[in-house]
Amino acid sequence: MEPNQSVDYTDMLSICPQALETYQQRGVNDVLAAYDIGNVLITNHFYGEAAFFYKLAYNMHSKSPSEHPLSHVLWMIRMVALLKGGFPLKDEDLEQLKGLSIPFYNYVTGWKHYKDNHDALSAVLMMGNCYEEFPTGEGADRTYLSIMMDLFNFRPQLSVQGRTYANSMIQVIPNNLFMYWDEDVSEDRSNFEYHQQLGYFNCKIFSKTEAVDWLYQNYGIEARQLFLSLNSPVEAEDFLRVHVINQYGGWWLGTGLRIKSVEQFCTVLPTMYEHVFFLADIDVVHNDFFGSVANSPILNECIRSLYHNCYVNPSLFPTYKTGPGIFNRAVNRNLYRCLKGQGQRPSLIMLNHQELWWQVIETSHSTQ
Repeated sequence: MEPNQSVDYTDMLSICPQALETYQQRGVNDVLAAYDIGNVLITNHFYGEAAFFYKLAYNMHSKSPSEHPLSHVLWMIRMVALLKGGFPLKDEDLEQLKGLSIPFYNYVTGWKHYKDNHDALSAVLMMGNCYEEFPTGEGADRTYLSIMMDLFNFRPQLSVQGRTYANSMIQVIPNNLFMYWDEDVSEDRSNFEYHQQLGYFNCKIFSKTEAVDWLYQNYGIEARQLFLSLNSPVEAEDFLRVHVINQYGGWWLGTGLRIKSVEQFCTVLPTMYEHVFFLADIDVVHNDFFGSVANSPILNECIRSLYHNCYVNPSLFPTYKTGPGIFNRAVNRNLYRCLKGQGQRPSLIMLNHQELWWQVIETSHSTQ
Protein backbone atom coordinates (compact mmCIF):
# COMPACT_ATOMS: atom_id res chain seq x y z
CA MET A 1 0.00 0.00 0.00
CA GLU A 2 1.25 3.49 -0.80
CA PRO A 3 1.61 6.03 2.01
CA ASN A 4 -1.60 7.89 2.71
CA GLN A 5 -1.32 11.02 0.61
CA SER A 6 -4.13 12.74 2.54
CA VAL A 7 -2.07 12.84 5.72
CA ASP A 8 -0.08 15.98 6.42
CA TYR A 9 3.06 14.35 7.76
CA THR A 10 4.73 17.68 8.44
CA ASP A 11 1.87 18.69 10.70
CA MET A 12 1.72 15.27 12.38
CA LEU A 13 5.45 15.26 13.11
CA SER A 14 5.63 18.85 14.34
CA ILE A 15 5.33 17.45 17.88
CA CYS A 16 8.78 15.84 17.54
CA PRO A 17 11.51 17.90 15.81
CA GLN A 18 13.81 14.89 15.49
CA ALA A 19 11.15 12.83 13.73
CA LEU A 20 10.22 15.78 11.54
CA GLU A 21 13.84 16.21 10.50
CA THR A 22 14.06 12.50 9.63
CA TYR A 23 10.93 12.81 7.50
CA GLN A 24 12.19 15.93 5.73
CA GLN A 25 15.47 14.20 4.90
CA ARG A 26 14.11 10.81 3.82
CA GLY A 27 10.41 11.12 3.14
CA VAL A 28 8.13 8.22 3.94
CA ASN A 29 8.08 6.28 0.69
CA ASP A 30 9.74 3.08 1.85
CA VAL A 31 9.66 0.64 4.75
CA LEU A 32 12.90 1.71 6.38
CA ALA A 33 12.04 5.40 6.34
CA ALA A 34 8.68 4.81 8.03
CA TYR A 35 10.28 2.36 10.47
CA ASP A 36 13.03 4.80 11.44
CA ILE A 37 10.53 7.62 11.97
CA GLY A 38 8.53 5.28 14.19
CA ASN A 39 11.66 4.49 16.20
CA VAL A 40 12.37 8.19 16.73
CA LEU A 41 8.80 8.77 17.86
CA ILE A 42 8.68 5.87 20.30
CA THR A 43 12.03 6.89 21.78
CA ASN A 44 10.56 10.32 22.44
CA HIS A 45 7.39 8.81 23.95
CA PHE A 46 5.00 9.68 21.11
CA TYR A 47 3.47 6.24 21.12
CA GLY A 48 0.32 6.75 19.07
CA GLU A 49 2.25 8.45 16.29
CA ALA A 50 4.92 5.74 16.41
CA ALA A 51 2.24 3.06 16.01
CA PHE A 52 0.92 4.90 12.95
CA PHE A 53 4.32 4.84 11.22
CA TYR A 54 4.99 1.22 12.15
CA LYS A 55 1.67 0.28 10.56
CA LEU A 56 2.61 2.34 7.52
CA ALA A 57 5.90 0.43 7.28
CA TYR A 58 4.06 -2.88 7.65
CA ASN A 59 1.62 -2.00 4.88
CA MET A 60 4.47 -1.12 2.52
CA HIS A 61 6.39 -4.30 3.38
CA SER A 62 6.66 -6.96 0.69
CA LYS A 63 6.15 -9.68 3.36
CA SER A 64 9.25 -11.37 1.99
CA PRO A 65 11.43 -13.07 4.65
CA SER A 66 14.44 -11.41 3.05
CA GLU A 67 13.21 -7.85 3.67
CA HIS A 68 14.30 -6.38 6.99
CA PRO A 69 12.90 -5.50 9.39
CA LEU A 70 10.63 -8.50 9.03
CA SER A 71 6.92 -7.88 8.68
CA HIS A 72 5.97 -9.63 11.92
CA VAL A 73 8.49 -7.47 13.79
CA LEU A 74 6.82 -4.33 12.44
CA TRP A 75 3.38 -5.52 13.50
CA MET A 76 4.65 -6.50 16.94
CA ILE A 77 6.35 -3.18 17.65
CA ARG A 78 3.18 -1.41 16.56
CA MET A 79 1.36 -3.35 19.29
CA VAL A 80 4.12 -2.48 21.77
CA ALA A 81 3.83 1.22 20.94
CA LEU A 82 0.08 1.10 21.54
CA LEU A 83 0.60 -0.73 24.83
CA LYS A 84 3.17 1.78 26.02
CA GLY A 85 0.82 4.61 25.15
CA GLY A 86 -2.11 3.07 26.97
CA PHE A 87 -4.15 2.61 23.80
CA PRO A 88 -6.56 -0.33 23.41
CA LEU A 89 -5.49 -3.28 21.28
CA LYS A 90 -8.05 -4.57 18.81
CA ASP A 91 -8.79 -8.28 18.88
CA GLU A 92 -8.36 -8.53 15.12
CA ASP A 93 -4.91 -6.92 15.36
CA LEU A 94 -3.88 -9.40 18.05
CA GLU A 95 -5.17 -12.29 15.96
CA GLN A 96 -3.13 -11.01 13.04
CA LEU A 97 -0.05 -10.95 15.27
CA LYS A 98 -0.81 -14.50 16.41
CA GLY A 99 -0.88 -15.61 12.79
CA LEU A 100 2.47 -13.95 12.17
CA SER A 101 4.35 -15.09 15.30
CA ILE A 102 3.03 -16.97 18.33
CA PRO A 103 5.98 -15.94 20.59
CA PHE A 104 5.38 -12.28 19.71
CA TYR A 105 1.68 -12.77 20.39
CA ASN A 106 2.51 -14.33 23.77
CA TYR A 107 4.77 -11.39 24.59
CA VAL A 108 2.19 -8.74 23.76
CA THR A 109 -0.81 -10.48 25.32
CA GLY A 110 1.12 -11.39 28.47
CA TRP A 111 2.32 -7.84 28.90
CA LYS A 112 -1.19 -6.52 28.23
CA HIS A 113 -2.59 -8.90 30.85
CA TYR A 114 -0.05 -7.65 33.38
CA LYS A 115 -0.81 -4.00 32.67
CA ASP A 116 -4.56 -4.62 32.92
CA ASN A 117 -4.61 -6.96 35.93
CA HIS A 118 -1.24 -6.67 37.73
CA ASP A 119 -1.18 -10.48 37.85
CA ALA A 120 2.49 -11.32 37.43
CA LEU A 121 2.16 -15.10 37.57
CA SER A 122 -0.54 -15.32 34.90
CA ALA A 123 1.35 -12.83 32.73
CA VAL A 124 4.59 -14.81 32.86
CA LEU A 125 2.78 -18.06 32.14
CA MET A 126 1.20 -16.43 29.10
CA MET A 127 4.55 -15.05 27.92
CA GLY A 128 6.53 -18.26 28.40
CA ASN A 129 10.11 -17.75 27.26
CA CYS A 130 9.15 -15.34 24.48
CA TYR A 131 12.28 -13.26 25.17
CA GLU A 132 14.27 -15.88 23.24
CA GLU A 133 12.86 -14.46 19.99
CA PHE A 134 14.61 -11.13 20.63
CA PRO A 135 18.24 -10.01 20.76
CA THR A 136 19.54 -10.05 24.33
CA GLY A 137 18.63 -7.01 26.40
CA GLU A 138 15.98 -5.53 24.12
CA GLY A 139 12.59 -4.39 25.38
CA ALA A 140 11.25 -7.92 25.80
CA ASP A 141 14.01 -8.84 28.25
CA ARG A 142 13.45 -5.67 30.25
CA THR A 143 9.67 -6.03 30.33
CA TYR A 144 9.92 -9.69 31.28
CA LEU A 145 12.37 -8.94 34.07
CA SER A 146 10.16 -6.19 35.50
CA ILE A 147 7.28 -8.67 35.74
CA MET A 148 9.54 -11.33 37.24
CA MET A 149 10.62 -8.81 39.89
CA ASP A 150 7.02 -8.56 41.03
CA LEU A 151 6.57 -12.31 40.96
CA PHE A 152 9.73 -13.24 42.87
CA ASN A 153 9.92 -10.15 45.10
CA PHE A 154 13.60 -9.50 44.48
CA ARG A 155 13.30 -5.76 45.01
CA PRO A 156 15.27 -4.73 48.10
CA GLN A 157 12.42 -3.14 50.02
CA LEU A 158 10.60 -6.47 49.82
CA SER A 159 13.42 -8.95 50.07
CA VAL A 160 16.18 -7.71 52.36
CA GLN A 161 14.25 -7.03 55.52
CA GLY A 162 13.68 -10.07 57.68
CA ARG A 163 15.04 -12.60 55.23
CA THR A 164 17.86 -14.86 56.38
CA TYR A 165 19.47 -17.99 55.02
CA ALA A 166 21.30 -20.77 56.78
CA ASN A 167 25.00 -20.77 55.97
CA SER A 168 24.72 -24.21 54.41
CA MET A 169 22.24 -22.93 51.84
CA ILE A 170 24.34 -20.29 50.12
CA GLN A 171 27.89 -19.49 49.20
CA VAL A 172 29.43 -16.19 50.19
CA ILE A 173 30.69 -13.78 47.55
CA PRO A 174 34.44 -13.63 48.20
CA ASN A 175 36.19 -10.31 48.78
CA ASN A 176 37.91 -10.42 45.41
CA LEU A 177 37.85 -7.19 43.41
CA PHE A 178 38.71 -7.24 39.71
CA MET A 179 39.26 -4.43 37.22
CA TYR A 180 40.52 -4.06 33.65
CA TRP A 181 42.47 -1.50 31.71
CA ASP A 182 42.91 -1.52 27.99
CA GLU A 183 45.92 0.77 28.34
CA ASP A 184 48.11 1.42 31.37
CA VAL A 185 47.24 5.03 32.20
CA SER A 186 48.04 6.85 35.41
CA GLU A 187 44.39 7.46 36.38
CA ASP A 188 43.58 3.75 36.21
CA ARG A 189 46.70 2.78 38.13
CA SER A 190 45.93 5.35 40.83
CA ASN A 191 42.40 3.99 41.14
CA PHE A 192 43.66 0.43 41.46
CA GLU A 193 46.18 1.44 44.13
CA TYR A 194 43.41 3.20 46.03
CA HIS A 195 41.42 -0.04 46.25
CA GLN A 196 44.51 -2.00 47.27
CA GLN A 197 45.10 0.45 50.10
CA LEU A 198 41.60 -0.09 51.45
CA GLY A 199 42.97 -3.35 52.85
CA TYR A 200 39.67 -5.19 52.47
CA PHE A 201 39.80 -6.70 48.99
CA ASN A 202 42.03 -9.13 47.16
CA CYS A 203 42.61 -6.85 44.18
CA LYS A 204 43.58 -7.77 40.66
CA ILE A 205 43.62 -5.53 37.61
CA PHE A 206 44.02 -7.09 34.18
CA SER A 207 45.92 -5.46 31.36
CA LYS A 208 44.93 -6.42 27.84
CA THR A 209 47.98 -8.68 27.52
CA GLU A 210 47.21 -10.39 30.82
CA ALA A 211 43.56 -10.79 29.84
CA VAL A 212 44.50 -12.52 26.58
CA ASP A 213 46.78 -14.97 28.38
CA TRP A 214 44.33 -15.54 31.25
CA LEU A 215 41.46 -16.33 28.90
CA TYR A 216 43.64 -18.78 26.99
CA GLN A 217 44.83 -20.50 30.18
CA ASN A 218 41.36 -20.77 31.73
CA TYR A 219 38.91 -20.92 28.82
CA GLY A 220 41.01 -21.92 25.83
CA ILE A 221 41.76 -20.70 22.35
CA GLU A 222 38.14 -19.92 21.46
CA ALA A 223 37.80 -17.40 24.28
CA ARG A 224 41.11 -15.79 23.39
CA GLN A 225 40.18 -15.45 19.73
CA LEU A 226 36.76 -13.98 20.47
CA PHE A 227 38.27 -11.50 22.92
CA LEU A 228 40.78 -10.31 20.33
CA SER A 229 38.07 -10.01 17.68
CA LEU A 230 35.86 -7.63 19.67
CA ASN A 231 35.10 -4.19 18.32
CA SER A 232 36.12 -1.97 21.24
CA PRO A 233 37.69 -1.83 24.73
CA VAL A 234 34.14 -1.66 26.11
CA GLU A 235 33.28 -5.03 24.59
CA ALA A 236 36.62 -6.44 25.72
CA GLU A 237 35.97 -5.51 29.35
CA ASP A 238 32.45 -6.89 29.08
CA PHE A 239 33.80 -10.17 27.75
CA LEU A 240 36.48 -10.51 30.41
CA ARG A 241 34.36 -9.61 33.42
CA VAL A 242 31.89 -12.49 33.18
CA HIS A 243 34.67 -15.03 32.67
CA VAL A 244 36.77 -13.79 35.59
CA ILE A 245 33.95 -13.50 38.11
CA ASN A 246 32.54 -16.87 37.09
CA GLN A 247 35.97 -18.43 37.59
CA TYR A 248 36.85 -16.94 40.97
CA GLY A 249 33.78 -15.27 42.41
CA GLY A 250 33.98 -11.72 43.73
CA TRP A 251 33.18 -8.20 42.60
CA TRP A 252 33.78 -6.49 39.29
CA LEU A 253 34.40 -2.76 39.23
CA GLY A 254 34.31 -0.96 35.91
CA THR A 255 37.07 1.32 34.71
CA GLY A 256 36.64 4.80 36.13
CA LEU A 257 34.53 3.74 39.12
CA ARG A 258 35.57 3.80 42.76
CA ILE A 259 34.16 2.27 45.94
CA LYS A 260 33.68 5.14 48.38
CA SER A 261 34.74 3.25 51.49
CA VAL A 262 34.76 -0.19 53.04
CA GLU A 263 32.19 1.02 55.56
CA GLN A 264 29.77 2.07 52.82
CA PHE A 265 30.40 -1.14 50.91
CA CYS A 266 29.61 -3.31 53.93
CA THR A 267 26.68 -1.20 55.10
CA VAL A 268 24.79 -0.93 51.82
CA LEU A 269 25.49 -4.26 50.14
CA PRO A 270 23.79 -7.34 51.65
CA THR A 271 25.92 -10.40 52.29
CA MET A 272 23.28 -13.12 52.37
CA TYR A 273 23.01 -13.49 48.59
CA GLU A 274 25.09 -15.27 45.99
CA HIS A 275 24.45 -12.51 43.42
CA VAL A 276 24.18 -8.78 44.04
CA PHE A 277 23.13 -6.60 41.11
CA PHE A 278 21.99 -3.03 40.64
CA LEU A 279 18.84 -2.53 38.58
CA ALA A 280 18.21 0.74 36.76
CA ASP A 281 14.74 2.23 36.65
CA ILE A 282 14.41 1.03 33.05
CA ASP A 283 14.92 -2.56 34.27
CA VAL A 284 18.47 -2.88 32.98
CA VAL A 285 20.90 -4.94 35.06
CA HIS A 286 24.15 -3.02 35.57
CA ASN A 287 27.35 -4.85 34.75
CA ASP A 288 29.83 -2.10 35.69
CA PHE A 289 29.64 -3.13 39.34
CA PHE A 290 28.23 -6.41 40.60
CA GLY A 291 29.10 -9.37 42.78
CA SER A 292 28.68 -13.10 42.28
CA VAL A 293 29.91 -16.43 43.54
CA ALA A 294 32.02 -18.63 41.27
CA ASN A 295 30.41 -21.05 38.83
CA SER A 296 27.23 -19.02 38.91
CA PRO A 297 24.16 -20.26 37.03
CA ILE A 298 23.50 -16.66 36.04
CA LEU A 299 27.02 -15.97 34.78
CA ASN A 300 27.06 -19.30 32.96
CA GLU A 301 24.04 -18.06 31.02
CA CYS A 302 25.76 -14.70 30.45
CA ILE A 303 28.68 -16.52 28.85
CA ARG A 304 26.36 -18.61 26.70
CA SER A 305 24.63 -15.50 25.33
CA LEU A 306 27.96 -13.73 24.96
CA TYR A 307 29.37 -16.42 22.68
CA HIS A 308 26.14 -16.63 20.71
CA ASN A 309 26.16 -12.88 20.10
CA CYS A 310 29.83 -12.86 19.10
CA TYR A 311 29.16 -15.52 16.48
CA VAL A 312 25.63 -14.70 15.33
CA ASN A 313 25.19 -10.97 16.03
CA PRO A 314 28.72 -9.48 15.95
CA SER A 315 27.47 -6.03 14.91
CA LEU A 316 24.85 -5.82 17.68
CA PHE A 317 25.06 -2.68 19.82
CA PRO A 318 27.50 -3.40 22.72
CA THR A 319 24.86 -2.84 25.40
CA TYR A 320 22.92 -5.77 23.95
CA LYS A 321 25.78 -7.85 22.57
CA THR A 322 28.22 -8.02 25.49
CA GLY A 323 26.93 -5.66 28.19
CA PRO A 324 23.86 -5.46 30.43
CA GLY A 325 21.70 -7.24 27.86
CA ILE A 326 23.30 -10.62 28.49
CA PHE A 327 22.68 -10.17 32.24
CA ASN A 328 18.99 -9.45 31.71
CA ARG A 329 18.68 -12.55 29.55
CA ALA A 330 20.58 -14.69 32.05
CA VAL A 331 18.39 -13.68 34.98
CA ASN A 332 15.24 -14.25 32.92
CA ARG A 333 16.35 -17.73 31.88
CA ASN A 334 17.14 -18.73 35.45
CA LEU A 335 13.87 -17.41 36.83
CA TYR A 336 11.88 -19.03 34.03
CA ARG A 337 13.49 -22.40 34.73
CA CYS A 338 12.68 -21.98 38.41
CA LEU A 339 9.07 -21.19 37.57
CA LYS A 340 8.88 -24.32 35.41
CA GLY A 341 10.28 -26.44 38.23
CA GLN A 342 13.48 -27.12 36.29
CA GLY A 343 15.93 -25.36 38.59
CA GLN A 344 16.40 -23.81 41.99
CA ARG A 345 15.46 -20.24 42.73
CA PRO A 346 18.71 -18.30 42.38
CA SER A 347 20.01 -16.48 45.43
CA LEU A 348 20.08 -12.90 44.17
CA ILE A 349 19.02 -9.38 44.95
CA MET A 350 18.38 -6.43 42.67
CA LEU A 351 19.33 -3.17 44.37
CA ASN A 352 17.75 0.08 43.29
CA HIS A 353 20.34 1.96 41.25
CA GLN A 354 18.80 5.36 41.78
CA GLU A 355 18.63 5.00 45.56
CA LEU A 356 21.75 3.02 46.41
CA TRP A 357 24.39 3.16 43.64
CA TRP A 358 25.89 6.49 44.63
CA GLN A 359 25.96 5.50 48.30
CA VAL A 360 28.63 2.96 47.37
CA ILE A 361 30.17 4.08 44.07
CA GLU A 362 31.68 7.29 42.74
CA THR A 363 33.67 8.13 39.63
CA SER A 364 37.36 7.78 40.30
CA HIS A 365 38.28 11.20 38.90
CA SER A 366 35.82 12.92 41.26
CA THR A 367 38.19 12.43 44.21
CA GLN A 368 41.45 13.22 42.45
